[in-house]
Amino acid sequence: MDSRGVTRRAILLGSLALTASGCTSTAEQYGGTILSAFGGGPSYRYRRKSVGYDGNEPPGTIVVNTSERYLYLVEGGGRAIRYGIAVGEDGRTLKGPASIGRKAEWPSWRPTESMMERKPRLRQYAGGVSGGPHNPLGAAALYLYRGGQDSMFRLHGTNEPWTIGQAVSSGCVRLTNEDIVDLYNRTPVGTKVLVI
Repeated sequence: MDSRGVTRRAILLGSLALTASGCTSTAEQYGGTILSAFGGGPSYRYRRKSVGYDGNEPPGTIVVNTSERYLYLVEGGGRAIRYGIAVGEDGRTLKGPASIGRKAEWPSWRPTESMMERKPRLRQYAGGVSGGPHNPLGAAALYLYRGGQDSMFRLHGTNEPWTIGQAVSSGCVRLTNEDIVDLYNRTPVGTKVLVI
């Protein structure tokens, strides 16, 4: 990956910049890497790990289980990489099959009209937010498509890692920045996704 790519170093530097600017007060260490400098990270049960998997999906498929608050990247041989996630509040999310139609590092973000109707405070961002550590989509995003069209749902990072395991988003699936970078690097455009 070139020097502009998403790396653990870029996440760490962005996190440290926010810490230095007074946005946070603590950094959580886990497994020798910094998960968050935003005042807390996901609980131990939501950390990324290799697990047994008994589904029928072929290797390379992403399975998002919204009720469990886990995303599985199927590896084959009865194994998968499991990631902790945050999901849409009030059951709001895409359901069923999709595919990764495009990928972006440090993506920009603009709230949809329906998001701004539900949460009027988001109108301040109607013009969009540039990519970077301050952006709600975090370090990377995988854009979910159906029938060749953007579904407006994403798998993305977050600058609020303490929300992992909760139902808090407007419908997209959040992972820690470290986990979305890992998933981003493992999944090409065209990867099949199943949201249950």
